[in-house]
Amino acid sequence: MKRFIQQHADEISGVLSGFDRLRFRGTLRWLAHTQGMQWFLNANRILVKDFKTYMQGVTDQVRVATERLAKAAGRPLIYLDSSRLSKEEEARQMAQREGIEDGLICVFSAVEPCFSYEVRRDAQKRKLELRGRPQKCLHYYFYLQHPTFGFMHLRLQTWFPLSIHIALNGREWLACQLDAAGLGYRRSDNCFLELEDPQRAQTLCDQQLKTRWRRCFVKLLHQYHPSHKELFRERPVEYYWSLDQSEWATDILFRSPEVLAQLYPQLLRHAAYNFQSTDVMRFLGRKLTVKGCINGHFRSEVVSDVARRADHLRLKHRINKNWLKMYDKHQQVLRVETTLNDVKDMRVFRRIEADPKSPRQWRTLRKGVADIKRRARISQAAKERYLDALAEVHATASLGALTQSLCQPTQWNGKRVRALQPWSPGDAQLLEAVGRPEFLLNGFRNRDLRPILFGPQQPSSDEKRRQSAKVSRQLRMLRAHGLILKVAQTHRYQLSARGRTILAALQAARQASPNQLAKLAA
Repeated sequence: MKRFIQQHADEISGVLSGFDRLRFRGTLRWLAHTQGMQWFLNANRILVKDFKTYMQGVTDQVRVATERLAKAAGRPLIYLDSSRLSKEEEARQMAQREGIEDGLICVFSAVEPCFSYEVRRDAQKRKLELRGRPQKCLHYYFYLQHPTFGFMHLRLQTWFPLSIHIALNGREWLACQLDAAGLGYRRSDNCFLELEDPQRAQTLCDQQLKTRWRRCFVKLLHQYHPSHKELFRERPVEYYWSLDQSEWATDILFRSPEVLAQLYPQLLRHAAYNFQSTDVMRFLGRKLTVKGCINGHFRSEVVSDVARRADHLRLKHRINKNWLKMYDKHQQVLRVETTLNDVKDMRVFRRIEADPKSPRQWRTLRKGVADIKRRARISQAAKERYLDALAEVHATASLGALTQSLCQPTQWNGKRVRALQPWSPGDAQLLEAVGRPEFLLNGFRNRDLRPILFGPQQPSSDEKRRQSAKVSRQLRMLRAHGLILKVAQTHRYQLSARGRTILAALQAARQASPNQLAKLAA
């Protein structure tokens, strides 16, 4: 990563690495599996046949406590009957509309899928049994402005095993830290576009790793799940806190949108074309053989794809449930992000959880909050390897040498094909179309190019045939000059290695200013 930063030091105003989105899970471990739930019922002298009645009573107790909490805070409790509505967006709009800067914003309730228990009769054993399976139940969403974490929410399941999810954002959290420190910034959504003191901001991000998570979550539990203490008064069952999903993002802030607009397509093309499966595995810390090949025991998929998201194109490299993403935010920030959902293949140097006196060894990384620091280091290392690989040396051949053969007529299947004119409006539009980032991985077809070259309006059938024929002739010309290749047994085309180099050079030349070209010519 240092090599990438040094390579573009003149264009960068700051770098910020830290948490983005975090989703924690609170689990009553004894009640999270059937045997433990049965033990809990036996300990409380509750018969299996009475389980449904008991569970309904617990659910009613949680609902009453939540209704009282919302009423005491003077905030609405709203039932949502559609999953299409964005709860976060509704809560943000409500907070802005009513000027809520601290405390509870609102409570949403919704029926959603969950894991819970039911009583079934075992025909062979001739008795009732408790069984766990996916079901649906009522959930409460508590949206609030927290004095430390900023905008966040809790999701409470109202049926056993009463799981809790806590979702917060590291950039929201950092904004609260910057406000407390009196440091200026300019922010859009979860992205900082300007920082008064980037080094101090990075120090505050690093301090987030020192958080005493359990203490913070227990305090939230007492505030927004007050019935928990009452439900387990006789036999206390504490929540185990784990990190279900973490996003660790590195934001590289560029001084001007023009610089990133010129650089990002080059980075996107290089990563999409040149990073192989072995590279992606190396970035995400997976072991390769001594010869740098994929281990024969590896049975998962390594997937890379480019997709358009809102106002940007993003590139994602994925192995199972973990991935690396790169995209530009607000045309001014280059973000590389590591998302971890499954950490069972990762290691941490620790003792055995059940034996504090055991020797420290490299053991399986846990989802528990105790291993968050190690998880952050793994995420940061993945991005550093990725950015270091992006700091590659560009082609050294001159633009004239690269395009010399393009400007000469050539032959294709014994027929003469005209020369390309890269600077003419028609050929420039064609070259720009086939080099669009969304075609990097999956290629393009005749039908994909027609709306770009002729406009999105629907043509008549005759006009459609004429457009298709013209695009076919243009594709044949590009193939003759070696810029594109046809994918076997498909109607798709992809840029050749030569085509990628030439198109990147032409794009850089078009975007260069006269002063930059004059310096190169001197």
